[in-house]
Amino acid sequence: MSGKPDPEGGVRGRIEVAREGDVLALTLAHPGKLNALTAAMWRDLAAGMGKVAGHRGLRAVIIRGAGGHFAAGADIAEFPVERGDRVAVRRYHEHVIAPALRAIAECPLPTVAMIQGVCVGGGLEIACSCDLRIAARSARLGVPIGRLGFPMAPAELAGLLSVAGRAVALELLLEGRILDAAEAHAKGLLTRVVDDAELEAETHRTIRRIAAGSPLAATLNKRMIRRLQRPEPLDEAELEDFFSYSDTRDHREGVAAFLAGRPPDFGADGPLPENEEED
Repeated sequence: MSGKPDPEGGVRGRIEVAREGDVLALTLAHPGKLNALTAAMWRDLAAGMGKVAGHRGLRAVIIRGAGGHFAAGADIAEFPVERGDRVAVRRYHEHVIAPALRAIAECPLPTVAMIQGVCVGGGLEIACSCDLRIAARSARLGVPIGRLGFPMAPAELAGLLSVAGRAVALELLLEGRILDAAEAHAKGLLTRVVDDAELEAETHRTIRRIAAGSPLAATLNKRMIRRLQRPEPLDEAELEDFFSYSDTRDHREGVAAFLAGRPPDFGADGPLPENEEED
């Protein structure tokens, strides 16, 4: 998705979508603004995540930033237009940002945020919607929106809360403090932290570890974790549907490979073999 020239001759923000082998890479790019997200970028991010269904053989999605940074939140320069009154504020958060975060969180494939530089506000919301967060040691994370005079919208807060927990979410929102990567990792915001020069290599190793496992198992684990976050117990139909994996090729191949002492071959037909479908 290409950016368009702005009146001052620069380039507006864009989401670059590219297939890299068995990975779909989405790059947040807004030159000169630390990849601050415009309303168009939020919409394109949701659309980019929607492209997963059109690519067979994918094993994971990477979300990263361009130019040495992840993303510096929303583009505040748009606020007078995009969030000009109460109706517009609600529309912006519920119909622009929320669908993008939901598309990431509900993606059937494993999602990995590759974080360097600034990752604040909406950037941290995107990272928290991913399954794994690999960060460079020099990365900085936080949510200083209290200084802008507004709280975090419910759909956005849900993602932060699920990763950070109540205590850390309150600390970030009430103090507005920016954490270095080491502290963010210690507080549970990050999966792991590596030296800056190792970030790309470690992200690649993470994807290879994911790809070595069953794509069906990855999808079912993600689905069940989301389901178990709801308070009501599983019913019989849900349990029967879950255990239907026992009839799939991935299950047969995984067990057979283990017994034969060889690496499993889960094929390259995508995350849901034998026509299994994500609900």
